[in-house]
Amino acid sequence: MTTLIHLFPGQGSQQRGMGRDLFPRFPRLVAEASDILGYDLAALCLEDAEARLGRTEFTQPALYAVEALGHLARVEDSGRAPDFVAGHSLGEYAALFAAEAFDFATGLRLVQKRGALMGAVSGGGMMAALGLPLERLQSLLAADPGLASVDLANQNAPLQTVLAGPVAALEAAGLAIDAAGGRAIPLNVRTAFHSRHMAPVRAEFSGFLDGIDFAPLMLPVIANASGLPHRDGEVALRLAAQIDQPVRWVESVQYLLDEPDPEFLEIGPGQVLTRLLTDIRKAPVPANIARRF
Repeated sequence: MTTLIHLFPGQGSQQRGMGRDLFPRFPRLVAEASDILGYDLAALCLEDAEARLGRTEFTQPALYAVEALGHLARVEDSGRAPDFVAGHSLGEYAALFAAEAFDFATGLRLVQKRGALMGAVSGGGMMAALGLPLERLQSLLAADPGLASVDLANQNAPLQTVLAGPVAALEAAGLAIDAAGGRAIPLNVRTAFHSRHMAPVRAEFSGFLDGIDFAPLMLPVIANASGLPHRDGEVALRLAAQIDQPVRWVESVQYLLDEPDPEFLEIGPGQVLTRLLTDIRKAPVPANIARRF
């Protein structure tokens, strides 16, 4: 029998129209979400008349809700729960919901707070570095003292790493990447997510997490901050660390690829994680490479 693994994408996967087939199936949860958020969840996702879906404070609750409902629908339709779950950045919250670490409403309040804190931060940015392996990218950054403020934020695939830091330093890093034969693509983000520059947000969010009771996990959930399964009693610690630490996606997927006959299913809008999975399968890297961040 295959090992069924549900994957949940993070911010950037949102799109207008998401949830169209899900909202009529779960009217009670949709109404509950709208009450908690203070606005109409379905109208935001389906119409986005005020162009708010791309703003972090709206994106995160909306995407979590759609992915959580998508998980419920998939289990209901297939009659089979996944054996493992993992989510990229924000997607980790949908994964934890699937593992019953908290109920739908608690998860929504968590991402509402997370999105509000992260959305309030400005200054800095992010850049995708394509075509260079992690070691080469690390060498480039280490060789220039002017790039010391740039962090490795996400290792998405063996040849795709996202950098975060001050805009001027990122621009300089982009020139070095291009000169080394890679390709640097600035992302439409005005905050250095998953980097040391988010430490104040981590501190505030950590205090919020202290008030949450996390239930024992009913499924193994891979933690972004470690690339290994969450352990009961440490979920809040790992979620706080996720704010200013890199997303170890390559390492997370490699851990799952070691399971017997793994079958991956992306739950959420788009297929970004499915494409990354293909890249990771084609060009595997040593399992400990992301630990050198």
